[in-house]
Amino acid sequence: MNASAISTAIEAVLVSRNPRGMARVRRHLEPGYCLRAAQTLVAASGNVMICTGFPVGGTFETDGPPGAFALYHFLESMGARPWILAGETVTGALGTSVRTWALQSFDYEGARAESEALLLDLAPSVIVVIERPGAAEDGRFYNIAGEDISTECRPVEPLLELATCPVIAIGDGGNEAGMGRAGPILESLNIKPARIGCDELIVADVSNWGAYAVIGVAEALCKRPILDWLDSSALLARCIELGAVDGVTHQPTQTEDGFESGVGEAVIEEIKQLIIGGGMR
Repeated sequence: MNASAISTAIEAVLVSRNPRGMARVRRHLEPGYCLRAAQTLVAASGNVMICTGFPVGGTFETDGPPGAFALYHFLESMGARPWILAGETVTGALGTSVRTWALQSFDYEGARAESEALLLDLAPSVIVVIERPGAAEDGRFYNIAGEDISTECRPVEPLLELATCPVIAIGDGGNEAGMGRAGPILESLNIKPARIGCDELIVADVSNWGAYAVIGVAEALCKRPILDWLDSSALLARCIELGAVDGVTHQPTQTEDGFESGVGEAVIEEIKQLIIGGGMR
């Protein structure tokens, strides 16, 4: 199999359980997006922004930060300088363990001024947005149940609108920043869809899995061992220690969007076997 065919096969695996209609959304995206996103990450240099953190129950979801941590580790190993951008609930929990930038503004104009300064200071080569709320057409933010969570959300829309570098987004429901790339198909889902798009969109049943897939493909491009260092269960446990809860159950359990951690481990193994068995490395 060539790299594009392997990427397309991985993209199918990522949505094979399909709890929120991402298999349908996938059909409206140009195949090979995992490969294209991986190529962008491999080419990254200097500062890279990784935006994450979806508010739930006064804290944040277990989906998003583990994938962000994995991306951080991979990019740093490649010589880039990654930063995790999130609200203070996430950045405060992380402390000084990684480079963070706490997003402050809850209103659009404030977020725009903040984004201008941020882009000037860091001049990122790539921005990755993983499981971060995206504003709907009315400018409000909604969770997967359609509840208005605007008072808990700091907009990243100005950052993505002002950015001149490539923007990669990873989402699993249609209400995340970057999902606007999928277009009108989002209207068929039982959600308030996000309007902002991106340059490359990865859809998955769990956003963490999308991050792991892109990293695996990137490692294959670099002729590295495929995800041998990744312990997804440990990443999940670390996020729970920091205060995260499952986005579906709102409980601090070893789950992500209702899936037991073993399901994610099985997806990672499928990804590895597709890459190695397909002869990509």
